[in-house]
Amino acid sequence: MTDPAEPRSVLIVGGTSGVGLATARRFASQGGAQVTIVGRDAARGKAAMATLAAAFPETGPKLVLGDANTAEGAERIIAETLALRGRVDVLVVATVGAALPDLLADIPTGRLARDLTEQALSPMLMARAVLPVMRSQRSGAIITVASDAGKVATPGETIIGAAMAAIIMFSRTLAMEAKRDGIRVNCVTPSLIRGTGTHDRLFAHPFAARLFEKAAQMAALGVAEAEDLAALIHFLASPGAARITGQAISVNGGISAQ
Repeated sequence: MTDPAEPRSVLIVGGTSGVGLATARRFASQGGAQVTIVGRDAARGKAAMATLAAAFPETGPKLVLGDANTAEGAERIIAETLALRGRVDVLVVATVGAALPDLLADIPTGRLARDLTEQALSPMLMARAVLPVMRSQRSGAIITVASDAGKVATPGETIIGAAMAAIIMFSRTLAMEAKRDGIRVNCVTPSLIRGTGTHDRLFAHPFAARLFEKAAQMAALGVAEAEDLAALIHFLASPGAARITGQAISVNGGISAQ
């Protein structure tokens, strides 16, 4: 297998805010890559596009509106991206579910399936939708965003942890299946990410705030920011990571370092 070239077409699902938007900025700032961001909210998507277009007009960023949590939505996102770009060299799935940490006994049973699928399903559907495209290209990089909740058992993260563990194992196993087609699959697993909407929601929730205040104190290297995740994602998509696949890499300022 020859070393991959710099990616030309980068598709970022969940690219209208947080880690996804920071990743879009990172790729656009390096030049050369055609960045397409995906979101469900039209207003937020247009605001993100305006920010990217103003900062990096020469890269021609594009917006696709769609729901990656449905099979039809995922297929349509890939089809629209191909119509715009002609190929997909990198898929980043940085979607975020609405569920917040809570003890299992306090979560209504009717919410369990929703919370689990809302967190875990979009990386699986998007990877499945892009797989035929990357197989035909004989190259590609898929990077999912989960969390350390999928690696370390934490009270209050029964469902969130199960969903994140599902994303991690899905990514590692897909890496084994796809490597013969020149496709690399990796997962990044943050803990707390300062400056994001999820961070604000966590600290507005009494139970989650107590949990993550303790986590922040353990981040001896500093609480991670969206740009830290974006830097790692950019590297994992680059030729410099040509021999890296099947990994789940923590970015947490030392929270999980023992």
